[in-house]
Amino acid sequence: MRVAVAGAGVIAAEYVKCIRNEPRLEFVGATDPQPGRAAALGAIDYPSLDEVLADEGVDLVVNLTPASAHASVTRSCLEAGKHVHTEKPVALRGADAWALAELARDRGVRLSCAPATLLGEAQQTAWKLVREGAIGTVRAVYAEANWGRIETWHPSPETLYEVGPLADVGIYPLTIVTAMFGPVRRASGYAATLLPERIRKDGETFHLATPDFYVAALELESGVVVRLTASFWVSPSKQRGLELHGESASLWMPTWSDFDSRLEMSTDGETYESVPLLRQPYRGVDWARALVELADAVAEGRPHRMSAEHAAHVVDVLDAIEESRRGGGPVEIRSWFEPPAPLEWGR
Repeated sequence: MRVAVAGAGVIAAEYVKCIRNEPRLEFVGATDPQPGRAAALGAIDYPSLDEVLADEGVDLVVNLTPASAHASVTRSCLEAGKHVHTEKPVALRGADAWALAELARDRGVRLSCAPATLLGEAQQTAWKLVREGAIGTVRAVYAEANWGRIETWHPSPETLYEVGPLADVGIYPLTIVTAMFGPVRRASGYAATLLPERIRKDGETFHLATPDFYVAALELESGVVVRLTASFWVSPSKQRGLELHGESASLWMPTWSDFDSRLEMSTDGETYESVPLLRQPYRGVDWARALVELADAVAEGRPHRMSAEHAAHVVDVLDAIEESRRGGGPVEIRSWFEPPAPLEWGR
């Protein structure tokens, strides 16, 4: 599958490095409105997205544009008959996300959606343990998604602060949890702005229009209750884990973002012991794994695992949390998605 990238910002180099390590993928080129960024990736520097879409040799477009542009860029790619893998969130509103899922079906192309950390070795191992009842029936999940003050390291943090920590990092554990336990049926949310004025690395000041601290309580159709926190204030060092609490044991993944995260289990609530992963893990995050999974799904004529419908439901949950924190009460969610299948080696 021949791959082009739309948006050559901070994460593009990581994607391209992983793409080049996959024999089933070929990196063709990239486009970016900022001169020089696409060329720096070492392939075709397309002058515009239209030039990418006009290239019949491009099979798949990876959408790495800012979140506010995700929906419009993805729509253009789908309408041009290209498969798409988009960074998260697929859209900023649930209605737009579902419209993109429908458009992909109508055009007979695939829309794959980040985050795809579900495909990691640690995440697949945890899911297998849950399915096999290793910790008993899971009734409560704690999900911590804290990414610290990103202006201290990111060269253009405004685009991330614009979407906020819930949609930028809270979406990671939320996607994993809903894949494991199914759709959310009710959401309650709280948000606050802890530090409204931030200072970029270059000394420029910017103001936050979106809260930098969120807490949500989610009730899933399966009966699982989730407490989700997300912030751009609290350091991620000890606050970006996933805890699954079952009737007979608890399972802890300290870093849901990394494919090689430790996985530990406790049967007494006090002592945790390491759990071996199902296979030798990829170190960190394999950004191309969802693209390979998509290519395989197309070749095999089966559904791909990081589906547009799942991603659209997650955006519905984000919408409900926002509505709740503004309105002060729980919000019902009615959308549904077909749960993904475990990877073959994770069954």
